[in-house]
Amino acid sequence: MSSLDEDGDLEEQPFLGERSNHEKRTDQQRRASWGISSLVLLVVFVFAMSSALTAVSIGLSNSSVGLADQGHESPQPVSPSEPQPTSPPANIVIQEDIPSTPRLRTSDEYILAPTWDFQAPPTTREYSWTIDGAILNPDGVFRPMVLINNQFPGPLVEVNEGDTLVVHVSNQGVNATSVHFHGIFQNGTNNMDGTVGVTQCPIAPGSNFTYRFTVAGQAGTYWYHAHHSAQANDGLLGPMVVHARNEKTELQKLEYATDRVVMVQDFYHNTAAELLMDYLRPGRENQEPIPDSALINGRGIRDCSDFPGWECDSSALGLQPFDLQRGQRHRLRFINVGAFAEFQIEMDEHPFYITEVDSTDVHPEPFHRLNVMPAQRYSIVLEANATNADSFWLRARMLRHCFRGPENPHMKEDIRAVIRYVDGEQKPTSNTPVPSPSSKAWSETIELVCRDLNTSALHPVLAQDAPPSDGYVHLRASFGIGDWRLARGFFNDSTWHANATSPTLHRFLDAAATNTSSAQPPDLPFGINIRDFDPAHDLVLQTRGILTLDIAINNFDDGAHPFHLHGHQFYILTPSLTGYPPSAADLPGFLAARGALRNPLRRDTVTVEGYQWVIVRVVLDNPGFWVLHCHNAWHTEAGMVMQLLVRGEVVRKGRVGEEEREMCRREGVGRGARPEDEIWFGQFED
Repeated sequence: MSSLDEDGDLEEQPFLGERSNHEKRTDQQRRASWGISSLVLLVVFVFAMSSALTAVSIGLSNSSVGLADQGHESPQPVSPSEPQPTSPPANIVIQEDIPSTPRLRTSDEYILAPTWDFQAPPTTREYSWTIDGAILNPDGVFRPMVLINNQFPGPLVEVNEGDTLVVHVSNQGVNATSVHFHGIFQNGTNNMDGTVGVTQCPIAPGSNFTYRFTVAGQAGTYWYHAHHSAQANDGLLGPMVVHARNEKTELQKLEYATDRVVMVQDFYHNTAAELLMDYLRPGRENQEPIPDSALINGRGIRDCSDFPGWECDSSALGLQPFDLQRGQRHRLRFINVGAFAEFQIEMDEHPFYITEVDSTDVHPEPFHRLNVMPAQRYSIVLEANATNADSFWLRARMLRHCFRGPENPHMKEDIRAVIRYVDGEQKPTSNTPVPSPSSKAWSETIELVCRDLNTSALHPVLAQDAPPSDGYVHLRASFGIGDWRLARGFFNDSTWHANATSPTLHRFLDAAATNTSSAQPPDLPFGINIRDFDPAHDLVLQTRGILTLDIAINNFDDGAHPFHLHGHQFYILTPSLTGYPPSAADLPGFLAARGALRNPLRRDTVTVEGYQWVIVRVVLDNPGFWVLHCHNAWHTEAGMVMQLLVRGEVVRKGRVGEEEREMCRREGVGRGARPEDEIWFGQFED
């Protein structure tokens, strides 16, 4: 078996010496041992690229692909299993009116209905989205945007665990697009993951595509966004909530009267295409675009006098109110849907309890400040019990100390909303003015380091000790200067560039159909697929069977990176730490001494600070192509992306549907893609 030594070099080891413990355990024994429906078999896992192979490693955790695996369930169930209905599932069609002119959604549209039926039988919930371009002014400054049904942000998608979601997408915009449902495992539907260049070709202008999948074995707070170039930054995004039947009776330990989504994001007045063209050109290392504004639920407010020469109108904008019944507890689901900035969030004079992290319900712990990196989600429960006032500031601030690019003179790093107390069923009218509160902020200094919230006190309600690991690998994340003096993101020695018209899933299945796929020999559980893919740009780790491993993610860059894993969650075994990770021999003792394996936090996005490392444990049981990437949008487009082909022997039994294959041939399918590096040939800066 191939594995990496401490220096990342390839060495050959006998297979039995590494796998003997696993061979002694049957699948049935593993199920009994862990009490979960998917096996948690654990294995060491490495990349190796030297000459034909270069060392690179990566891993993931629990779910199933979109192709040929039947009967797979997540190993992290969120609700008791329910009997299957004998009658066909109900079908609910959510058809919203499309306004004749572009408009901003109000935050009221992100309040969850208190009448929601958590116990409804499995239902098909069907949405129709028209995606088009328009000029809109979320903070007052008009700019081109990509809207869903002529509105920004997108609509709230709300389903129960076990429901089937159907989203009909009609792309009427000028560029191709896609939709990725962030955090959704896509068990059995890897081809619905929405990742351009990996699982699908983009939806060409003037064409349609339907996303259809069942949400099984998971519940919590999620969101959706475009996964084509950096298009999400132009407006194609929105929230998603999946309810468990026991959400309010078991998973959430605090009762609450209301439930709502609060999205925060950085906002740019230039389009993503303009910003990418500037960021990706030669000589732009550490020159990420600096945001202009911050938004809450798609709204901000700027003084138009600060933008001479720009079309601007903020007269219809104002402070956003969040009306909370006095004396009641209220759940707020915070999502950072931005491209780049970490947000620091607090409510004046109101401590709160964190009750959910990246869709994992946790035992409530008190906090009064929330740090949220791009793609991360937290639910808090806040009690409206202050007696000295009726309104308070909700403050959201971008951590500008994390920005390393040139100063943006237009940037305003903070945004505020107003928490207003109301009595009983009182509801202020739409024209009720929102006065500025006189509340005082918490006294701590502003955070100066871009890092994850300290979640060491947070433990899942559904307790799971981390399963034993079979192996330990190191993954290096970095930026480097390559051809034409271009700064690009790397995992080990590979930098990614999406092939919009030939996704890796399609290429693999086409190769399998002609029996030329480089599937591993039966006795090798993993390896880098170098026959079907160029590992310098499409680094694909192919695994066989169900594997588990520890991954030490080393950040060799001076900036923090929020790493997100598609199709899985992972166990967080360490926070971001300085120095160098322990050796393979020392790791078990290192983790045991810290109690790291006892019901650790599970999430899908973890931040590694500059020149630091973390260790996560992942269960690789979900067949399909899944990406691990930095969720800083600019870093993703710079190439900090890897792919993991989990259970390749299962995936290769699938096929590419004719509709999906035809999408790749449509006119305009390549519009809006990241520019090719070759355009910079000869255009060097001194």
